[in-house]
Amino acid sequence: MQTDEGYIKFQAHWTQTPPFPDGEIEELAYWRQRCFEEGWIGAYPDGIGFGNISCRSGDTGPFLITGSATGNFPVLSPVHFALVTKVNHQGNELWCSGPAIASSESMSHAAVYEACPEVNGVIHIHHLAMWNRLMEAGWATDPGATYGSPEMAESILRLLRETDIRDRKIFAMRDHYEGVFAFGTTLEEAFEGLMTFRGLGV
Repeated sequence: MQTDEGYIKFQAHWTQTPPFPDGEIEELAYWRQRCFEEGWIGAYPDGIGFGNISCRSGDTGPFLITGSATGNFPVLSPVHFALVTKVNHQGNELWCSGPAIASSESMSHAAVYEACPEVNGVIHIHHLAMWNRLMEAGWATDPGATYGSPEMAESILRLLRETDIRDRKIFAMRDHYEGVFAFGTTLEEAFEGLMTFRGLGV
C-alpha cells in the first residue's frame, strides 16, 4: 500500500473562497455519501483518507470535486469542496478555488473530462476485489504512473483515447493499490456502474 496516499503532488494555485451554496454541491454531496456508505471512500486504520468524487460545473471546463484529505469525514459540508478551473498536465499545475483545496487526484479527474466530453461525473474509489479483477482484465493504467502525477493523467488520456475503456467506463490505477475510477454521463451512472461491476463476482 502506498504510504503517500492523499498527498498533493501538483503545484496548486488555490484561491480560497467562502463555501459553495448548498444547491451547487447537493448532487455531489449525495453521491459522495453513497460511496462512503459503501466503504468505497473512507480512511485506512492509520487515519489516511482515500477516495474522491467530482462533477462538471456547467457544460464544459470547470468541475467541482471533494477537497483534499476529506475521505475520512463521515459527512461532508459545504466547506469540503473545490472548483477546478484549469489544469496543465505537462507543467504539473492546477488552478482551483473554494473553501478547500482540490483533491490530490484532481488531475486524474481532469484527464477523464478532457478525453470524454460526454462525461459529467467521475468517482475514484478504493476496492481491492474490483481493482484485482480490473487488473486481471487488463483494464488499467500504465506501469509507473503513480497517483496524482502528470504520468497518471497522460496514461488515463491514452487509455481513453486508444482503447475501449471509454465505453466500459471503469478502469484500475495499476500503480495505485486498490484505486479504481468509474465515470458516466451522470454521477448516478458512474455509481451504478460500480455497483454492477461489483455484482459481477467481486
